[in-house]
This record gives sequence, C-alpha cells and structure tokens, in this order.
Amino acid sequence: MTKSVRVRFAPSPTGPLHIGGLRTALFNYLFAKKHGGDFLLRIEDTDQVRYVEGAEAYIMEALQWCGITYDEGVGKEGGPHAPYRQSERKAIYAEYAQLLLDKGEAYYAFDTAEELDAQRKDYEARGETFIYNWHNREKLNNSFSLSPEEVKKRIAEGVPYVVRFKMPQETLTLHDLIRGEVVVDTKLLDDKVLFKSDGMPTYHLANIVDDHLMEITHVIRGEEWLPSMALHVLMYRAFGWQAPQFAHLPLILKPAGMGNGKLSKRDGDKMGFPVFPLEWVDPITKNISKGYREGGYLPEALVNFLALLGWNPGVEQELFSVEELIALFDLEKVNKAGAHFDIEKIKWFNHQYLQKIPVTTLVEDFAPIVAEKGVKISKDKLTEIVSLIRERATFLTDLWDLAHFFFEAPTQYDAKALKKQWKDNSAEIVTQLITVIESLTDLTAHHIEAQIKDFIGQQNLGLGQVMPLIRLALVGEMKGPDVFSIIAILGREETVGRLLHLAQYPKA
Repeated sequence: MTKSVRVRFAPSPTGPLHIGGLRTALFNYLFAKKHGGDFLLRIEDTDQVRYVEGAEAYIMEALQWCGITYDEGVGKEGGPHAPYRQSERKAIYAEYAQLLLDKGEAYYAFDTAEELDAQRKDYEARGETFIYNWHNREKLNNSFSLSPEEVKKRIAEGVPYVVRFKMPQETLTLHDLIRGEVVVDTKLLDDKVLFKSDGMPTYHLANIVDDHLMEITHVIRGEEWLPSMALHVLMYRAFGWQAPQFAHLPLILKPAGMGNGKLSKRDGDKMGFPVFPLEWVDPITKNISKGYREGGYLPEALVNFLALLGWNPGVEQELFSVEELIALFDLEKVNKAGAHFDIEKIKWFNHQYLQKIPVTTLVEDFAPIVAEKGVKISKDKLTEIVSLIRERATFLTDLWDLAHFFFEAPTQYDAKALKKQWKDNSAEIVTQLITVIESLTDLTAHHIEAQIKDFIGQQNLGLGQVMPLIRLALVGEMKGPDVFSIIAILGREETVGRLLHLAQYPKA
C-alpha cells in the first residue's frame, strides 16, 4: 500500500512571514490536497536567541487569512504527533543524538569558540578556508583525539560540548523533484553541529527527527535549503530511515530591473509595496511594515498571484479558484529558475478579483468608509454608485476616490480642463442644459441621454462642445463614469445646482 502524502510547513518564529515563505506553505498545501494527503504546521523554535514575540501568532493568522488551512499542527487541538512546537519536544532530540553517537555516526566536540576562531585565522593566513571535517577532525578537540575515559570525564564535569555529525567521504547522487539529479562531493562538507550542551538541538537534527516521526513523505521548501539536502539525506541513512522526497522551490526575485537577488523587505520599502501578507509591528522598535491585507489586497488575489510565481500550469488561463489550483498543481511544472516579483501583476489580480465580489458585499465594506466621511446615504443609492464605479477600482480603498464627487459637489475645477473646454458660448450652453435637466420627467440614464442628445442635435452642437462641460460641472475634472448615469444618481436638483456653480465660476 502506498504511503499517504504528508507534507509540512515549518517556519521559525523569528519575525513576520515573508511572502516567499507564504508561497512555500501554499505549494505544500496544494500538493497535499492534490494527492489527498495531510498538510502540517510545525513551529521550529529551537533558536531561542532569535525568537521574536508575536511571530508565531502572526504566521498562523497569515495562513488563516489566505485560506491555507492545515490538518495538524500548532494552534490545533491534539494531533497524532503533538506537540508540534519544537521547544516542547526537547527531550526527544537528546535521545536521537545519543542514537547517532552510539552508532558512530556522530561524535562529541569540546572545541571552544576561541579555539575554533584561532583555527579559522590560521587557515586564512595560509589562504585556505577552515572546514571542520574528515581532514582535520582527529587533530581537534573532540572524541576522535580524546580517549573515551577523557570524554566521559569532561561530560561528567560539565565541560561544554556539541555533538557533530560525522560527514562521510563520497560522491553522493541525490534526486530533487524540481531540479532533477544533484551530485555532491561530501568531502567538501563540514561536520555539522547537531546538538548543543544546553540540551537544544540545532535545526538539522530537530528537522530530520521531526520529519521522520511525523511521517513526512515530501519535503517542499525554499531553494536556500538545497545545500543542506546532502546532509539531511545522509542523516536519514545514518539513522537507518527512509528519506522523504525533496523539492526545492525557486527563489522569489527582486522586481525586473532591480537585479536577480532574493526579494527583500528593503526592495518593498524602496518601491512602495509590501513583502509580508499582514501588517507587522516590530515588538521592540515599534516600526510598522506594510501588509497586503491592510493595503486593500484580497487573499484570493494574493494566493492566485503567488501560485503562478514560479509554477506554470501549462494553460492560458490566469484566474484560478483554489479548487482549480489543487487540480492542476504539479511539482514537475515548477520552474528551476527564480521568478521576478511583479507588483503590477498582483494589482491586476486584485482588480480582477474585486470585480468578482458581489456588489452587496462591496457595499457592506464601503458603507463604513462613507459613514466615516460624515455622509448619510441610503443603501440603495450606495448600491447604484458602487455598481457604477467598481470596474475602475483595484482596491476597496479606491472606491472613495472614484465616488467622492457623488457625495461632495466640486467647488473648483481642473484648471487645465476648464481652460480647454470653456468657450465663448459655453455659458449659454450650460444655461440651456439647466432648462433641459429641469424639464426631465424621467430620471433614468437612458432617458436623460436621449433628451440631452436631442438638445445637442436641435442646437446644431457637437458632443465635444457639451459633454465635457457636463462632466466638469458634475465631477470637477475630466474623468469618472458615464455622465448620464451620474445625473440619474445625483437627481435633478443636485445636477442643476452643479451646472449653475460652473456657469458662475470665475474664468481666468
């Protein structure tokens, strides 16, 4: 029987979740659901020095906002492999570190920081790089150079030590589900520290032990972990366990034109876009980092955008529901090369998704914004306005800028437009328009359009002589939705008042 697919997202709570990490979580989620498997959330907080208060809660809230739900993990009651927070699993790691020691796959090292620093400087003086491994381990301060009795004595006396992995000497051929065959010469790798004398494991030991105990079948993680793949595969072999399959996702790169480096918060600050899903307030400095949620982005738009950042489903379609993403997702279609972040593309996605939201929902979201401005308006009238302007909106916050003239009559006009549009006969045209508006018996956009165009025809005028004047009077500038629809919403009295104000407005 084939083992059920089990994947995990295992972030460290050292700060806010970068959208690169969010994409990793998304790809794990899509892969699990595609194969009817389980998706786990594990918090890897073994590095207590870098732990940041609030980061763990932020990670869970970001996943929830994006609809990336997990089957087991931190924040969920119970679970067959609880606890899912590494700081609560300390006793487990000591047992497995001892197992590697007993099998001769690891060893005790008592080198002090000063001794290691001296070794590095000595190597540098000779133009070489210090690597702690097969070529020098027997000359350093560890259980290869010390007798078993001396090792036991030091441990009993509380002398600080670490447990290092004994890196073998071989050419290792690995397989990555995205990158294919990866060949590594292990003689160039160092003997990584797996366990510290303070009772805490390093990332490498905790990661391998937890993935094994939690029955992880596929490790889908960022490209930055590719150099650790050989060590992890060798550790599985040392334990006598079957290794999971590995897939290393391409980096999310800086926007085109800014180089090929990894997208950073500094890039976002420089170009004015977020690199975090939610707003983050640093608990120490109180500095605020922008978030997509607070910036007016919809979670569906962010998820759709991230799914296509480094993965190509092979179809022309660009807008996908989560169900469609799950059905199409395939690691073999994930690119090896990094993907440049494109802020204009995510804005496009947001615009598309905003248009899909029911108008009633938009009205409910927009109503508090209108109320904050001190405007009182019926729900029906607000629905008419939102229906008219929504196609121009990219963000919910755009709605006020697109609709403000419905609630506030312009008191002045775009100077350049007024100079261009106001002619010698404009005052007479506006006066006649007022008569037309006052005589309207039907205030539907269709009827208003018919009456005004009849007037234009009867007076032998051109549309270009009349329509810009109406738009200026109603909006204050040369933009906005259909003029006849604006009149229908504003009503006869308000429209006449705005035309009068334009006629009386001092012209340069």
